[in-house]
Amino acid sequence: MDYKEILTNIEPAYEEGIRAAKERMDCLIKPLGSLGKLEDIAIQLAGITGKVNNTVDKKCTIVMAADNGICEEGVASTPKEITLIQSINMTKGISGMGALSSSAGADIRVVDVGIDADYEYDKIYHRRIRKGTSNFAKGPAMTREEAEKGIAIGISMVEGAVKDGYQLLGTGEMGIGNTSSTSAVVMALTGLSAELAVGRGGGLNDEAFAIKKRVITEALMLNKPDPDDPVDIVAKVGGFDIAGLVGCFIGAAYYRVPIVIDGVISAVSALLAYRMNPAVRDFIFPSHISMEPAYQIITKELGIRPMLDMDMRLGEGTGCILAFGIIKAACDMMNNMATFEEIKFNQDYRIDNREKRM
Repeated sequence: MDYKEILTNIEPAYEEGIRAAKERMDCLIKPLGSLGKLEDIAIQLAGITGKVNNTVDKKCTIVMAADNGICEEGVASTPKEITLIQSINMTKGISGMGALSSSAGADIRVVDVGIDADYEYDKIYHRRIRKGTSNFAKGPAMTREEAEKGIAIGISMVEGAVKDGYQLLGTGEMGIGNTSSTSAVVMALTGLSAELAVGRGGGLNDEAFAIKKRVITEALMLNKPDPDDPVDIVAKVGGFDIAGLVGCFIGAAYYRVPIVIDGVISAVSALLAYRMNPAVRDFIFPSHISMEPAYQIITKELGIRPMLDMDMRLGEGTGCILAFGIIKAACDMMNNMATFEEIKFNQDYRIDNREKRM
C-alpha cells in the first residue's frame, strides 16, 4: 500500500477505549489523579488499542542509520566513519543504546537507509537508499522519490515489528551530521531563525557552531523548501534517517502500536508525520527533554510533555529505553491495582484535585 493511502486510513484514538480507561482509573484505590502522568499514559494506551488492560512486555527500538552530505561543510565534530561503527556496536550491545536496551530487556533493529560505507554484517537491516544524502548546501539532499522511499521503509519496519509481536516501539537514529539536517527541517517547518533552532549537536566549538548556523541558513535560502509540504522539506534539507523515522510514526499510527520519541531528531520526524496527518499524535509518547533548542519548539506544537529530564543528549534512541519502563509501570498500575468496589470500600470522601495539576 502506498504511504499516501496509509496516511488517509489512519484512525484516531478510540474514544470508547479512553472513556472506559478513565472510568476504571477513577475507581482505583488512590486519590483522584494522584498518579499523574502514569494515568495519562495508561489512558492513552487504551485509546490506541481499544482495551483498558494492556501489556508492553515485548518492545523494540527501530534505529535509522544514514550519513549526511552536509558534513562536507564542517558542521560536525565527529568523522562520518562513526556512523557505521556505532550502528554495529548497537547490535552488539556495547553502545549506550545497546547497553540500556539490554538492561531493559528491549530489542534493537538497526536499519541502514544510507550509510556511506561498504561492509558485510547481517545484524543490520539493509534497506539503503544510497550512500548518504547529497550536501544540501549545494542543492537538494535527495530527490522526492528518495524521500518517499525512506518513508515507505519506515512503515515497512513497523509492519514487520508488529507482525513479530512487538507491543511498544521506540525511535532512534545514527548518523553524523544529522542534527544539521534536523535544524534545517525545523527552520523550514516553523520559519525560526538559526539562532533559535540550531544547537551544537554532538559538541561543537564556537567557531564550528557559527559555521553550522550560517551554512544551514544559506542552504535554506538556496533550496527553498515548501513549508506546507513535509516531503519537500525532507527531500531538500532532510536526511534518510529522518525520512525513515517519519515512516515509523506513520506506520505506528496505521498499525495502532504506541511509539516513543527519543531526542530532537525523532521529535522532528514525529512533527513531520503529524503535519501529514494530525491523528498520528494519538500514538506518540515523548521520553525525555532533549538539550537541543529545537526540541522545545517541536513538543510545544505537538502538545506533548516529556516524561523525563535527565540532561541526556546522546540520541540513538536512549531516551526511549527509559520511557519503556515508565510505560510498563502505567500498564501494571492499571492492570494490578484494585478498585474501591473490589475491596468493598466507600469512596464518597474523595475530592477531585486534578484541575490543580500543572
